Amino acid sequence: MKITVLGATGGVGGEVVKQALGRGWHVTAVVRDPARLAVPGQDRLDVVVAGLGEQKKLTAAVEGRDAVLSALGSRERKPTTVCVDGARAAIEAGAKRLLVVSASGLDADGDGVFTRTLVKPLLNAVLKHGYADMRAMEALVMATEIDWTVVRPPMLLNGPRTGVVASRLDGNVRGSYTIRRADVAAYLLDAVAEPTLIRAKVSIAHG
Repeated sequence: MKITVLGATGGVGGEVVKQALGRGWHVTAVVRDPARLAVPGQDRLDVVVAGLGEQKKLTAAVEGRDAVLSALGSRERKPTTVCVDGARAAIEAGAKRLLVVSASGLDADGDGVFTRTLVKPLLNAVLKHGYADMRAMEALVMATEIDWTVVRPPMLLNGPRTGVVASRLDGNVRGSYTIRRADVAAYLLDAVAEPTLIRAKVSIAHG
């Protein structure tokens, strides 16, 4: 399998690169600062130094790959367009299979009363700019004809992979509010070749 990873120096993106290489896959990591890439150079790892506006470089990084995985996101609480810009760049670069990381906090489908009426409104107020970016990304991706998958995890944690992940297509995973980045990465890689997740939004959390 050959994949391109956007956001490869982030928490989830770095795990995607590491685990994909561990599976014997060929990985193209698109980064702005290669010094931040946590995976040492390997024969099956290509590093492309490019910004999201450098279309020629991105097209070359996407061409011939089986999928593009975008784990882009902003750590700041100010207005941002990094998620939607990354999705648009992947689409314009010719991605045929695109998986993007969003957030389960965007809506309350499937949530209990407490989460729906108190927790989610608070999250949407505090993280409004990041959520607006993710909503724009989801709308852009879902309007295309490519084979897309939107993966919505809850609060992300560090730590080794647990291998225990619950998922739901018609709403959020109820009663579970966290997931480790390593588990999100593993789910993304499994989802690349999963036909039931093509053109689907899926929420995941620790099972």
